Amino acid sequence: MLKIVLPQKVTYLLSQLMNDGYEAYVVGGCVRDCLLGRVPKDWDITTSAKPEEVKAIFKRTVDTGIAHGTVTVMLEKEGFEVTTYRIDGEYEDNRHPKTVEFTRSLKDDLARRDFTINAMAYNETDGFVDLFGGLEDIKNRQIRCVGTATERFEEDALRILRAFRFSAQLDFEIEENTLIAAKELAERLQGISAERVREELIKLLLSDHPERLLFVQQAGITAIVLPEFDQMLEVTQENPHHCANVGIHSLNTVKWIAKQEENADQKEMWNSAVIASGHSEKKCRLCLRLAALFHDVGKLNTKRIDEDGIAHFYGHDKEGAKQTQQILQRLKFDNETIELVERLIFYHDYRYENLRHGLSETGLRHMTNKAGKDLMELLFFLQEADARAQSQKFLSEKLGILNKARQIYYKIKEQGDCLRLKELAINGRDLIALGYMPGKNLGIILNEILEYVLEHPEENSKEKLLILAEKKRRQEQNL
Repeated sequence: MLKIVLPQKVTYLLSQLMNDGYEAYVVGGCVRDCLLGRVPKDWDITTSAKPEEVKAIFKRTVDTGIAHGTVTVMLEKEGFEVTTYRIDGEYEDNRHPKTVEFTRSLKDDLARRDFTINAMAYNETDGFVDLFGGLEDIKNRQIRCVGTATERFEEDALRILRAFRFSAQLDFEIEENTLIAAKELAERLQGISAERVREELIKLLLSDHPERLLFVQQAGITAIVLPEFDQMLEVTQENPHHCANVGIHSLNTVKWIAKQEENADQKEMWNSAVIASGHSEKKCRLCLRLAALFHDVGKLNTKRIDEDGIAHFYGHDKEGAKQTQQILQRLKFDNETIELVERLIFYHDYRYENLRHGLSETGLRHMTNKAGKDLMELLFFLQEADARAQSQKFLSEKLGILNKARQIYYKIKEQGDCLRLKELAINGRDLIALGYMPGKNLGIILNEILEYVLEHPEENSKEKLLILAEKKRRQEQNL
C-alpha cells in the first residue's frame, strides 16, 4: 500500500482539523511530488472546515486568501495554507472565477483542479483519494486534464502553458485530448498577463527538458507568447560552422547549458562562476539559459548570403542583445536579469584569438575589463555550449581555444591582476593631491593609467602609478 510520510507539523494540522469533526487532506502538488520521489516545496491542506472554523481551531492564523477560502496557519515561524473545499463559479477573464462557493464535498473540490496528477488528496487515515485517475497517469507518465480538457482550458488559459511546463519538468507526455484542446484554444493565451506567461516559461527553461519548448511551438503557442522563437526556426544557416537552423541550434545550446550545470567535472568551475557573478545560483542558471535561447536572435535581421552561397550574420551579437532586451522587457523580467542576459549575448561571439593582444594574458585582461569580471566565467559556459551545439567539424579547435582562454583567465584571477578602475592602486583623490584639477579629466587620466596597467600588471603599485601620473601631468602642462 502506498504511503506518504508527512512532516510532523502537517500531521498535527490534519489531526487537529479531523479531531474537531472535519475532513482534512494534503492535496495537489505535494501529493504528486511524493509519488514521484521528489521533496515537496509546500504542503497544501484542503478541508471541509470553513475559514472561520479553521481560525477557531488554531491560535495563530493569517487571512492570506480568505475570499477564496485560504487561511495560513502559523506553527512556530512556519506557515501552512489551509483551504476550504470549494466550487469555482464562472470564469470571467480566461483566468479567474468570478465567485467561489464553499462546499463540504472533497469530490467537488478536486473536480475543479487542472490536471489529474494535481487532483489527488491524502491523509494517513484514508490513504489516497484519487477520483480522476492521477495515480494511473503518473504510472503512464502523462499530463491529462481533470474532466474535459476544453472546459479546463476555457476556464483558465494559463493551464495550457502549465501543461507543457509540467511535461518538461516531469518528462511526461501530454495526453492526446489534452494536447488537441491546447492547440485549439492557444489563442486564449493572448488574454493572460505577461507576468504569468513569464513564470511558466522560466519554469520550463529551468526544467531538465528545456528542449520541450519545441513542443510548445508545434502546438502554436509560442506564436502567441514568444513569436521570435517561431521566426528563429525559419532562419537557416548555410555555413560550414552550423548544422541546424537558428531555433534548433539555440535549443541545443540551452540543453548543453543544462548539462554543464550538472557536470561533476565542471562543478568547481560552475561554483566559481556563480560566486564571481555576485548572483544566486538560480539567477545564474536562468540568465544563462535565457542567453542560450536568445544568443542568436539577432540573426533574424542580419543574415547575408555571399557570392559562394555562404550565410553570414555580421553584428548579430549586438543586434541580438538589443532584441533580447526588448523581449525580456515585454515579458516583464526584472532589470537585473535583463542586464546580465543582454551582456552575455553582446559578448558571446567574441573570438579570443582575434583580440587586439591575441590569446594572451594581456588580451584576456582587456577583454575582462570590457565585459566585466562578474560576466567572464559565466560567458565561458555560454560559449562552450554554443560551440558544442554547432557543427562538430570545428569543435575540437574551438574548444581548444576556449579552454586555453579559460586557463589564462584563471591564472590572471589567481594572480590578482588589476582588471578595473576600482582595483587601481590610485584614485581621483591621489591625482588631485598631485595637482590635477577636479573634473572629468580625472576619469580620462585614470582610464589611461588603467590601460597601461592592463598591459603591465606588475606596475600596479601606488608609488609607481603616482610617478606615471606625475609624468602625464607635466606632459600636459608642456603642451
